[in-house]
Amino acid sequence: MKIGIYGGTFDPPHLGHMEAAKAALDQLGLDRLLIIPDREPPHKDLAAEAATPQQRLDMAALMADGLGPRAEASDLELRREGKSYTADTVEELHEQFPEDELWLLMGTDMFLTVQNWYQPERIFQYAGVAAFSRSLEDSQEMFDQQSEYLRETFAARTTVIDLPQVTEIASRDLRRMLASEWTGGNVDPGQFLWTPVYGYILREHLFGTKADLSKLSDKHLRAVSYSMVKAKRLPHIKGIEETAVALAKFWGVDEEMARRAAILHDCTKYWELEPQLATCEKYGVALDELEQTSVKLLHSKTGAALAEHVFCEPKEECEAIFSHTTGKAGMTKLDKILYLADYMEPTRDFDGVEELRRLVWEDLDQAMILGLEMSIEELKERGVPVHRNTLAALEDLQRRQQ
Repeated sequence: MKIGIYGGTFDPPHLGHMEAAKAALDQLGLDRLLIIPDREPPHKDLAAEAATPQQRLDMAALMADGLGPRAEASDLELRREGKSYTADTVEELHEQFPEDELWLLMGTDMFLTVQNWYQPERIFQYAGVAAFSRSLEDSQEMFDQQSEYLRETFAARTTVIDLPQVTEIASRDLRRMLASEWTGGNVDPGQFLWTPVYGYILREHLFGTKADLSKLSDKHLRAVSYSMVKAKRLPHIKGIEETAVALAKFWGVDEEMARRAAILHDCTKYWELEPQLATCEKYGVALDELEQTSVKLLHSKTGAALAEHVFCEPKEECEAIFSHTTGKAGMTKLDKILYLADYMEPTRDFDGVEELRRLVWEDLDQAMILGLEMSIEELKERGVPVHRNTLAALEDLQRRQQ
């Protein structure tokens, strides 16, 4: 197995880091990429406004999630006391993966001075070095000379990862930019950040950001919500937002409430059972016997609770989030729009979805009946109990059609 090692402060990780990591995964054919925030960088002090080690690890994990299943964040250096020497890291990883091929990733400046690092001979004993090269700036001759020197001096394995285009931003400048966004700055820091990382920064109030979670713009609400879910869920959430807004416009419903309900509807989707139940208890959400054991059902309840009590969204919007999984009797147009958008957004693919997508523009209630019937049939086929609110929603709509 070929393993990449990508270390750094990651305070915060930005799109330049992600682009470099993606290039390494592709060009080196890595089976696994370890993103490793350092505890104490040997060559510099952490900034006074630096995030905590756990926060830097959390942000690295969000970046890794955005890179796909081959990437992961590691706390290897954060668990060690003292300065984070690369030589110690690669030796420890060699002990963990003695049969695997290790590649240490680094930028041009580091590659040209790696011989001056702490115990460089240990680094090259256990890992090859892959240097990121910006083709328009870096000299091939310079890389060749350094590679030859490292081979002759340390018997080093070296290679170059070509970065023809990469987002240029220093983390220190990005931290200043993030702080200035709240004091009249005219540059959008979000353009340099993976959206979930940006949302995490806002949610944790890092680097001088002053986001009031109860008064977020659509852009900031989107970022915060994205920071709470897995990257694989994002196409679904984006699809629901697009579909819900279009349906709201067509059926004469408040488009902004539809948009924000769609953005938030799955924000607690990946919480475990314990925090789901604790949140329901905190905000006085009554649960029936089935809901007390089903995370799938609980996320709509806790998502609605956060929408109401943390993000301070309107009551109608929170109620739509509350019922988007099961439905309920007496659903409003907004309730139906969020339920159906969740069911038939563009990434959904199942028998009957095209008929649902056609019907939703003709008769909202008939589309709801079809959606509920398909949901009930699927649950019964899987041997999963059907929630009483789903049955009540179907009975209510059928009665109104008579």
